[in-house]
Amino acid sequence: MSSAAAMQAKRQLREARRSRDLITPEGLSLPLTIAGWGARAGALVLDLIFLFLGALAVILALAAIGFGALEAMFEGTPSPAVELVVVLIILAFWLARYGYFLWFELGPRGATPGKRLIGIRVAARDGGRLTAEAVIARNLLRDIELFLPVVFLISLIDSDGPNDGVMGWAATVWLLVFMLFPLFNKDRLRAGDLVAGTWVVEAPRMKLASALSVVSSGARDYRFGEAELAVYGEHELQVLEGVLRQNNPDAMREVMQAICRKIGWDAGAGHEREFLEAFYAALRAHLERGMRFGKRKADKFSA
Repeated sequence: MSSAAAMQAKRQLREARRSRDLITPEGLSLPLTIAGWGARAGALVLDLIFLFLGALAVILALAAIGFGALEAMFEGTPSPAVELVVVLIILAFWLARYGYFLWFELGPRGATPGKRLIGIRVAARDGGRLTAEAVIARNLLRDIELFLPVVFLISLIDSDGPNDGVMGWAATVWLLVFMLFPLFNKDRLRAGDLVAGTWVVEAPRMKLASALSVVSSGARDYRFGEAELAVYGEHELQVLEGVLRQNNPDAMREVMQAICRKIGWDAGAGHEREFLEAFYAALRAHLERGMRFGKRKADKFSA
């Protein structure tokens, strides 16, 4: 066996070890791939860089408009008004740090900009919608896993106490335990994922076929009524988009059968992708019309 073939075989074996089947609440089995530890670490580094650049931009903007808060703070004699402004700035940065992850991971893509660039996203392990409680839990645990031990280690650098050596080693072990945690479970879960019931999966950026927006003239003429489209919401649209991206025949067949049972259709066999593309386009148009009138349907359980 050539070296290229051996490398290909090893890569396929690694991918097979990270392959999982996500069972949706409807009982559908959707194939996905668990994101690797390196990809997750890279995404976190990118997100921290984006946060740092955002904070730097805010500070530079304050300096550019002649705001005296920073100057007074560095002079050591700030007024009460300036102290209030500084506290508000610190509070804003604190909210931004948490709000950054919460805002993007609760969005339709379930991923921060760093994760999107790497090609991964957060998903619920039960196959359902990613809830606010899960996102909050996994991000609060990040403080215990990463930020607190790092801050503790930094604080010990300038300290000369008699117990600094012991405390430094304790903080190092604390940090390493959580950093290496994903290496010791098959799903690459960190502690936050374990508590929140989430995992991080690969979501490569792929351009959807044009048929997802407009069904081509040569396709079968699928027409769906308002009552048929009203049974599903944004969550189901995202799941359907993921199925079309995966392009797995078995998954598409299962999803088509589930949709047909739900809306009372019999679309036959052999036209699974064509049917799903037409239903995707119709459902998306239906949901977008509702949004224009201030009506949103999060999922099939929403009124």
